[in-house]
Amino acid sequence: MMISIYKYNPKVYFVTTFIITYALWFAGAYVSFQDDISELYMLFMLPGLMAPFLISLGMIATSKDSDLKRDFLNRLINPRLIQLKMLPAFLLIMPLSVLASIVLSLPLGGSISQFQFADGFSFSSGFVPVLLLLLLAASFEELGWRGYAFDSLQSRYNLLTASIMFSIIWSLWHLPLILVNNSYQYEIFHESIWFGVNFYVSIIPMGVIISWICIKNRKSVIAAILFHFIANMSQEILAMSQTTKCIETVVLAVVVAVIVILDKEMFFPIKKASCMVKL
Repeated sequence: MMISIYKYNPKVYFVTTFIITYALWFAGAYVSFQDDISELYMLFMLPGLMAPFLISLGMIATSKDSDLKRDFLNRLINPRLIQLKMLPAFLLIMPLSVLASIVLSLPLGGSISQFQFADGFSFSSGFVPVLLLLLLAASFEELGWRGYAFDSLQSRYNLLTASIMFSIIWSLWHLPLILVNNSYQYEIFHESIWFGVNFYVSIIPMGVIISWICIKNRKSVIAAILFHFIANMSQEILAMSQTTKCIETVVLAVVVAVIVILDKEMFFPIKKASCMVKL
């Protein structure tokens, strides 16, 4: 491991990211309700989705810190950072959380039909196929969040504090999506305000889990992308109800508690964890 002396600037990063993303997504929300051009709304949504990565790339490229640049490239392209012992966590945490949530919903009136495969995706995405959008979301978000944003917080706080702070910020970053016609967030918010609230709350334990996955795989951005994509697909593959997704938020919070207890030395290190990985 290599200790970075680079001074991160989280305030500039997050303010710039929010301004650019919000501006593009508010424009996309407006276009999504214009009948004659509604299909073009993704021309605004996609650049907004890419904003975290592009700003990370810009801040790293202009940092004049060669170690920071090498570290980012290494974490981006080096598959050897991924630990084989972490594969069960990659593959099972989210699918098992979904199954456990469905099981817990049954005594509360949930339908056994939730174990069936969903008829299709739960939202539409204009001219961009939903499966591709789910992959792009996982990729561009983690390229940005794990490329610069999370490290900028971890350079100042312990892992648990940085993870929770990041997850709250990440949740708020998604806020304009409730205004975009036909988006997942728009659909569930109009089904029930509480389902919309649950979506934003659920991002917090999810963010902590992805942070843990990333760190346990030597800060591999590839690892974060893969887990994020599996999480996205786990939400779509079965006919899980929104009520069950509220239960899932509680399940994920329990998963976070177990992870923190079992790996408390990592979340509360005596000495500040290193931010760099040697090539």
